[in-house]
Amino acid sequence: MCGIIGYVGKNKRAQEVSMDGLKILEYRGYDSAGLAYYAIDDSKLHIVKEKGHVEELEKKLEKHEANLGIGHTRWATNGIADEINSHPHKQGKITIVHNGIFENYEELKKQLINEGIEFKSETDTEVAAALLNKIYNKTNNMEQTLIEFQKQVTGDYALGIINDDDLETLYAIRNESPLFIGLGENENYITSDILAVLKYTSNYTELENGDFAKIKANSIKYFDKNGDEINKETKVSSIKYKDIKKDGFETFMLKEIFEQSKSFNNTVFPYIENGIDSLMKKMPDFSKYDRILILGCGSAMHAGLVGKNLIEGYADIPVDVEIASDFNDKKKIFIDNKTLVIGVSQSGETADTIKALKRAKEKGANALGIINRQGSMMTKIVDYVLYTNSGFEVAVATTKAYSAQIALLSLIALNIANHKNNIDKTELAAILKSIKELPEQIDKLLTEDCCTKYHKIAEKLYDKNNIFFLGRGGIDYSLAMEGSLKLREITYINSSAYSGGELKHGTISLVDDNTPIINMLTDKTVINKMLSNMEETRTRGAKNYLVTTKSLSDKYSPNVEDKIIIDDTHELLQPILAIIPLQMIAYYVSRLRKVNTDKPRNLAKSVTVI
Repeated sequence: MCGIIGYVGKNKRAQEVSMDGLKILEYRGYDSAGLAYYAIDDSKLHIVKEKGHVEELEKKLEKHEANLGIGHTRWATNGIADEINSHPHKQGKITIVHNGIFENYEELKKQLINEGIEFKSETDTEVAAALLNKIYNKTNNMEQTLIEFQKQVTGDYALGIINDDDLETLYAIRNESPLFIGLGENENYITSDILAVLKYTSNYTELENGDFAKIKANSIKYFDKNGDEINKETKVSSIKYKDIKKDGFETFMLKEIFEQSKSFNNTVFPYIENGIDSLMKKMPDFSKYDRILILGCGSAMHAGLVGKNLIEGYADIPVDVEIASDFNDKKKIFIDNKTLVIGVSQSGETADTIKALKRAKEKGANALGIINRQGSMMTKIVDYVLYTNSGFEVAVATTKAYSAQIALLSLIALNIANHKNNIDKTELAAILKSIKELPEQIDKLLTEDCCTKYHKIAEKLYDKNNIFFLGRGGIDYSLAMEGSLKLREITYINSSAYSGGELKHGTISLVDDNTPIINMLTDKTVINKMLSNMEETRTRGAKNYLVTTKSLSDKYSPNVEDKIIIDDTHELLQPILAIIPLQMIAYYVSRLRKVNTDKPRNLAKSVTVI
């Protein structure tokens, strides 16, 4: 949610660099965008803003020679999505872009209005600009201004700042919200996501909480919250610019679905390259904990539900899964130092999950992060980190990161089971064999024939108003939930997942003629009950579709509209195969409905505000 880009330099047009960055930052989600840049040729600071897509903003730009600029993609929080509320905001000599929320902005705004300051927007950002301008008018020194500013505001923020008195300098400051400085030759950048500057540089530094920076084309000075000058380590991004291209696929989502075999390899094989001994050495011993709590949002929470069943089934440790936002709203939480709390987040920036992890740690729990992005905020607060290494994911609807999260959770289950001697050598050998076979089985589900079948099913579903997913048992129901979410978020169809066991307790009243139901059946222990549930819906007019394994399909032949058969593998890995048809069906339905599959409306890739 929201993105910051900034440039100061002698080599490029600031507005063009900023536009390149804003286009990359689109994946995070936004509803308006804007730029401020200082044009040398007319000695003016230009501010251009637009509701809607970055492409519309680009049409309004003029070709000035500009050495300094800041840009922003905004997700509306304080104030509606319109041009007035879009960033940048200017008050007096100060122009800023801002990620985060100033918690005390209403109090500050009342105070500033009483002092005669007028506001055009409804945003907390313009209040911050006015406060900065007020302080600067007193200090006439930007370093002192930023020190005093931090004392007066509360909340999470990252700011890019331009001062009319120094139009060769870009200022940056952060608290809790990420902010990076990209390093170039005769030019430097600021960004809330290093991806936005990878076209120009892979070298960067990172501001920590309370840090601020004075950035010129040929120099950068870093300061802590007290104004003392500090040094910063230069880092090199592991993500390359080529990693954020479509590589011939029509969408990023399709590309990322097809990358899942590679993603699985990158996630799992570093831990098992020398068999179980590697896993024991490279992963901490989690068997010392009496209880595990998994926290996540959206698909990450669904991955946690699958992980719960895998860990409980193999490790004999009770596992709870909670939506991170609900956990934060609880009056009391019952955890201690014998609880391992696992936060699952693709970005490592999910605000609700970060807050929940902090709360759990305050109660004495150890925290583990299952994260895709190295150096993200979550990595700084947890005790352990396991990286999924699934590669950069652009599409808002997660696919390869979700399956990689399940892969790591399955390894955790295997690790604890082995520490507790819950698994014999024969089964262990079978699991390792299945791991080696899985990438080929993933690719088999993405052949042309399989994709043709997914598309044919999508053609029967794309014009429906309601679609149900049904699963029985912990894993199949969890997969149904994720399949339903995937369809819902990229097609805008009202899609719901239900447990087969709950069918008679109210849900079946929704079934009538031609109700489409996608059924999950990979758990052989519940097959007879699930087949009974499917027959109950069929006799009431439902059009049933089935995702099942080859062994179950060979044994049972339910009356369905269509059936997708996946290979059998070890139950620790079966969910990774089972989700792929659901991802592909959702994808094709989205394309048939002509939805922006990569960037569905109202959704953001990284939800960085609560």
